[in-house]
Amino acid sequence: MSEILANAERVGPAFSVDGMLLARNKTREAISNIASRVRPGMVEEEAVEMAKRVLLESDLALSWHPTRVRFGSNTIKPMKQASEPGVILKDNDIFFIDIAPRVGAWEGDGGASFVVGQNAQYERCARDAERLFHEVREVWERERLSGQALYAFAEKNARAMGWELNFDLPGHRVSDFPHATIHTGSLAEFDSTPSAMRWILEIHLRDPERRFGAFFEDMLLDNEFYG
Repeated sequence: MSEILANAERVGPAFSVDGMLLARNKTREAISNIASRVRPGMVEEEAVEMAKRVLLESDLALSWHPTRVRFGSNTIKPMKQASEPGVILKDNDIFFIDIAPRVGAWEGDGGASFVVGQNAQYERCARDAERLFHEVREVWERERLSGQALYAFAEKNARAMGWELNFDLPGHRVSDFPHATIHTGSLAEFDSTPSAMRWILEIHLRDPERRFGAFFEDMLLDNEFYG
């Protein structure tokens, strides 16, 4: 293993498989709990505060990036770009959740998209974001592609689905907290095969007319961790 690869994939002193899986599983549970409390008529800022309460009530520490719930037109924005304030979730609408809680010494990070009411385009976009995540994850497991090749594959497949892939969300390291002291480079720039339980794979799809988007992210793991 080269020194560059070793540095990109090293972990901290508290790293453990059980700890990382615990953080991952609690993150997925929290996403479901937050989504179940989102209702049409809510203002986005209200949903963000609710999401923070859910995390704290679940004994999860608010961690290394802001807790995000984004409604409607704000779903097209890069994560580092602030939402337009005051956006209200409509009766037929799309939203996504992006959280990064910490469980003890271990980082969690996860996101998913949801649709309220009925809108075929929103439903397809949300479904395709998760579908593309798994297509990329499965080609990684099957062909051991580099991070760069994985995102090239993701972009090609996103276009075939009729969406744009947002490269402002290019995947990143995850580890025992804080991963930023270990490695800050993106998965999309990583020119070797990423290891399991070291990386977050991010998929952010946008409507080509920039009206709405959908997001899905999870830890890069083998098939055995998915039902």
